[in-house]
Amino acid sequence: MSQFQVRTDLALEARERFEEDNVEIKGVRVEEEHREGTEIKITTMAIETENGAKAMGKPKGTYITLEAANMDVQDEDYHREVSIELARLVKRLLPKKKEPLSVLVAGLGNREVTPDALGPRVVDNLMITRHVLKEFGKYAFGEEEVNAVSGIVPGVMAQTGMESQEIIRGVIEETKPDVIVAIDALAARSTRRLSRTIQITDTGINPGSGVGNHRHGLSESTMGIPVIAIGVPTVVDAATIVNDTMHTLIQAMEENSHLQALSTGLNALNEMEKYELIRELLSPQLNTMFVTPKDIDESVKRLSYTLSEGLNIAFA
Repeated sequence: MSQFQVRTDLALEARERFEEDNVEIKGVRVEEEHREGTEIKITTMAIETENGAKAMGKPKGTYITLEAANMDVQDEDYHREVSIELARLVKRLLPKKKEPLSVLVAGLGNREVTPDALGPRVVDNLMITRHVLKEFGKYAFGEEEVNAVSGIVPGVMAQTGMESQEIIRGVIEETKPDVIVAIDALAARSTRRLSRTIQITDTGINPGSGVGNHRHGLSESTMGIPVIAIGVPTVVDAATIVNDTMHTLIQAMEENSHLQALSTGLNALNEMEKYELIRELLSPQLNTMFVTPKDIDESVKRLSYTLSEGLNIAFA
């Protein structure tokens, strides 16, 4: 059944499955913040125990979700507010050190595939400082303390024949950064979260996991230094659309007196049985399909500027 389950990279959506069943997860703490006047909602979820991690299907750590309803709209002032919030949240997860940090930003993904090009485009727009600091020192920026920021776009295995983890580990051995910030596109369970949600976590990331391409993960245990992962969902599983359509169909049936008996029968199915029904309806070809909005090129371009500006503010 695992290959027919609705995929999501968002910890918030994984938790929502339990809320739908009115199940409380022990070892998982959740806090919500609302920014007045900006329509920005921030949810911080801390998975504190191994049992909580097993129930959620996510590693122990902190998962911060920034939801901005208008983030898919071309509004520079609004995106600036999102960037400022992102910078604040990233600073919260950075290692606590007195001296300036050396930060390696890794833009994961395939530059040639628009929904997967978010990571590389964020690195393109970053303010890279490491080479200037090595050549001229911190006073080239007129500041007492300047973080050394470097960037890398490792590509994907189909292009390089190497895992992203292998490439980044080699860079770490040479440049000795204090922390990695990995940027990647994610897969969502809900279409309303596409291009409107940013997830920041200190647990690292498994490139390609959202679309079923499981690669070696980037985490503190595998890389030897803290890894902060930032992602935005840009694709949704075709099974998600079928699942959402089924819920909408059931609601419409409940409002029709002639179809209430049928809706009662469908409502009697548990989630596993509904997935079994979806499996029978979906062909193998449709099950491997992922869907992205038609304006994804503009969305990725806009989001790359928003994320890079947030990181530039955080490391300034």
